[in-house]
Amino acid sequence: MMPSDAVQPRRHTVQNDLLIWLDDCMEEGNKDYQNILTQLKTITDNVNVFKQRDACIDYLTDVQEDIKSFLVIKDTMCKQIMPLINDIPQLYGIYIFNDTKMLHEEWTKQWDKIKSIHTDIDDLWQELQLAIKQYHQDSIAMSFIPATEMPSTNDLNQLEPTFMYTQIFKDILLDMDHDKQAIKQFTTYCRHLDSGSAKNIDEFEKKYNAQSAIWWYTYPSFIYSMLNYALRFMEGDTIINMGFFIHDLHLQIQQLHQQQVNSYHAKPFIVYRGQGLSKTNFEKLQKTKGGLMSFNNFLSTTIQQDLPLGFALSALQNADMVGILFIMSVDPCIKSPPFASINDVSYFKAEDEILFSMHTVFRVIAIKQIDNDSQLYQVELQLTSDDDQQLRLLTKRIQEEANGSSGWQRLGNLLLRIGQFNKAEELYNVLLEQTFDEKEKAIDYHQLGCVKHYQGDYEKALWYNEKALAILQKILPSNDPNLASSYGNIGGIYIDMGEYSQALSSHEKAFEILKKVLPSNHPQLAAALSSIGLVYAKTGEYPKALSFYKKALENYQEVLPANHPDLATSYSNIGLVYDSMGEYSKALSFYEKALEITEKALPSNHPDFAISYGNIALTYDMMSEYSKALSFYEKAVEILKKALPSNHPNLAILYNNIGSVYDHMGEYSKALSSYEKALQIDQKPLLSSHPDLAISYNNIGLVYDSMGEYSKALSFYKKALEILKKALPSNHPHLATSYSNIGSVYTKMGEYPKALSFYENDLEILKKALPLNHPHLAISYGNIGLVCDSMGEYSKALLFHEKAFEILKKALPSNHPHLATTYNNIGSVYDHTGEYSKALSAYEKALEIKENNLPSNHPSLAPSYNNIGLVYNKIGEYWKALSFHEKAVEILKKALPSNHPDLAPLYNNIGLVYTELEEYPKALSFHEKALEIYEKSLFSNHPDLAISYSNIARVYCSMKDYSKTLSYFERALDIFQRTLPPTHLYIKNVKENIEILKRNYKE
Repeated sequence: MMPSDAVQPRRHTVQNDLLIWLDDCMEEGNKDYQNILTQLKTITDNVNVFKQRDACIDYLTDVQEDIKSFLVIKDTMCKQIMPLINDIPQLYGIYIFNDTKMLHEEWTKQWDKIKSIHTDIDDLWQELQLAIKQYHQDSIAMSFIPATEMPSTNDLNQLEPTFMYTQIFKDILLDMDHDKQAIKQFTTYCRHLDSGSAKNIDEFEKKYNAQSAIWWYTYPSFIYSMLNYALRFMEGDTIINMGFFIHDLHLQIQQLHQQQVNSYHAKPFIVYRGQGLSKTNFEKLQKTKGGLMSFNNFLSTTIQQDLPLGFALSALQNADMVGILFIMSVDPCIKSPPFASINDVSYFKAEDEILFSMHTVFRVIAIKQIDNDSQLYQVELQLTSDDDQQLRLLTKRIQEEANGSSGWQRLGNLLLRIGQFNKAEELYNVLLEQTFDEKEKAIDYHQLGCVKHYQGDYEKALWYNEKALAILQKILPSNDPNLASSYGNIGGIYIDMGEYSQALSSHEKAFEILKKVLPSNHPQLAAALSSIGLVYAKTGEYPKALSFYKKALENYQEVLPANHPDLATSYSNIGLVYDSMGEYSKALSFYEKALEITEKALPSNHPDFAISYGNIALTYDMMSEYSKALSFYEKAVEILKKALPSNHPNLAILYNNIGSVYDHMGEYSKALSSYEKALQIDQKPLLSSHPDLAISYNNIGLVYDSMGEYSKALSFYKKALEILKKALPSNHPHLATSYSNIGSVYTKMGEYPKALSFYENDLEILKKALPLNHPHLAISYGNIGLVCDSMGEYSKALLFHEKAFEILKKALPSNHPHLATTYNNIGSVYDHTGEYSKALSAYEKALEIKENNLPSNHPSLAPSYNNIGLVYNKIGEYWKALSFHEKAVEILKKALPSNHPDLAPLYNNIGLVYTELEEYPKALSFHEKALEIYEKSLFSNHPDLAISYSNIARVYCSMKDYSKTLSYFERALDIFQRTLPPTHLYIKNVKENIEILKRNYKE
């Protein structure tokens, strides 16, 4: 039996606003205090009282940033607290209450959060009531669709995802039966979250009925604020618990609309709404002229202009807001959400309010500035039909996917779709307990398996899906599509567990069933093709993967709307394969197509955004655009941290990728920190033989490699290799990479025979796994050539580099960067054999390729300039050498932090040129710059530090300061002996120098 664990709902605030009272002199038993508190609670239920300044500040800063606080301060505390709180983003406004108006007006002006000063509690109450109502007006959820983003008149009424998903929520909730128990469940929920005063919650529980929904919506209590917040931020828990209320409120508006519709005499009329818009949203609105905007909540308007204009003017007190007076033309004859005059049933009887149901859509007709000297605008809107062609297609498709035998089943499917997995799990567990129907049980098990799969708990996901499959095999024929779905789900879990042969078997079973019973272009067949493609991508069979993914995309394009999420997934899949094949521009193109669809089709906090952001970031990393890469990765992390458990494997992947960027930037401590976070996550849910663990071990090894901690690097690389040998086929390219990494460390340690052995293993695997002209084979030949070069076997080295060159010449364009790498390697061999003209020719060819492909300041140009400089130094053309080294430094200083390790060898090379020119102080200065960088960025026993010490020693020797010469050589020797094998050439050379020095110095 599978172990169970109860889902604990996340405790969170479910209201827009908080009212805070800070008074160090209050007496809680005092009658005046109790009267003030009672009066404030008629504005909002969320009243919090503090006597201590620090406790109040702590509370303010702990509040979620999307919840705004209104702070009342007694005048005695103003001057000591204002400097500490004025910049807190959660603080909407400060209202000072004092017995006499003693505060100087000039002093209050320096704090923009101070809204007003009051000596009378009734005035303060009225000000707070207006301010909180103003905030509610300003915070209603909206969507903007500019006309310029609509490619044709057929697409003219395209709407944003928040509108779409809340519309589906509404449809489901209106379709469901709600009994009196729903009210009890809601009030229990409110008490659990401390949302609303106990008095108001009790009163709601006792007195609420369907005919009082509008009264409770307009009554100044927790109801309006909770609903506004839930619909603004797609809080599934609250929307579900308020489902009965949304149902009743909509029906009451609809009933009133039917009673009142004849009174309009089929003539359009005008209503008004005043509010503030953030400058960001106002910019969107300006771009939407001729397009559409939607209000994704219940919408309050009035037939009188004065009060809305007052709200628009009040918004101008906030420097970040623009005041908006909406003038809305309403045609009662078109199909739209219902609206009604609510004067007779509202808590407020004298506001002439017209209330629209959820999701009202308007066309933006005109935007005019009311006052040329202020940020006050009049916006003319026209009510439009919500029967939009593109929206209807997409909504219909998602409604089909959020299907089910009951409203609750449909709701559970929608919760999965919008990424609210914990709530979906709670719901399906309840449904499973309540049903006796075997097919319903199978569906619930399957959906629970989906939840656990999304959460990264693969063992439980597999358990649930196998339970579902076992039931379906008993009650369905062998070719039923539901069996295919079950096999597909199990295959998907096996992929994430690294069990690729079992995954392929499951997906092929699914495909065989679907092929027999569905049309050739059915979306389920496309999904099955994608799944098989994914297995081939995981096993490194990229041409097969690409073939299956492209077939799937063709199917999807035939039957799905252009902005369907499954198309985004399909584009991402193809992008990933191109990434793996090294075709980064193609990869980026497909990723950007995927993101474009995701932005149109899903809520902004959906986990699928993290996939798109992560893919784009990875490609930018490959293209050396590190700041862009980090920016996209950080967006992805923020989304996943909110949507998934803290130990989800997808978070580990992102931390690994962020570590890779920091590694490329030379920020090794940050890289190591990110990789260790990834490893910590992976060790919890994954088997010890899972390939993803190998990725984390490998990445940590890479950092230690860069830091010169070769023994630690080897340890982690070998752990990765052992896992991959168990988890993957013997010819998988990831195994080749692992062998190559170990070979690289042995090369740096001077253990060339061992390095050669691992590089040969790498080559052997790639020959089996890849076509003979694949660029990765050229890299492998190049690595072997580098080892032969280091061993002094120059003819062999040249032979391997030429093999690499022949492959690349056939497989790639003549100006591809990989060819530049091979020219550099060939140049290195000629440099070591003293054939400097040939070396220079090869290095210049490499530079020419890079200059044709890259911007003039690209970091990859620096190594070529450096190599050419080294040759000029050796042939005695020191000023030319200096010129090329300085070009290299200039490029890297613009691209990298000033202490990046890649700058240090360039400074060393400039130092070597100045030594040849006998300008020893300058030489010393550059070698010391290099040393300073190494000391900050590398471990104390890194061989590069020893090279710097040796360079400085040689300068002091030329300056005849033998004492310092000896000191620096001894430091170099100490490091070399700790990190390199005793036979290494570096150790031999330094020892000889020390012996000569001691002998001559002694004499």
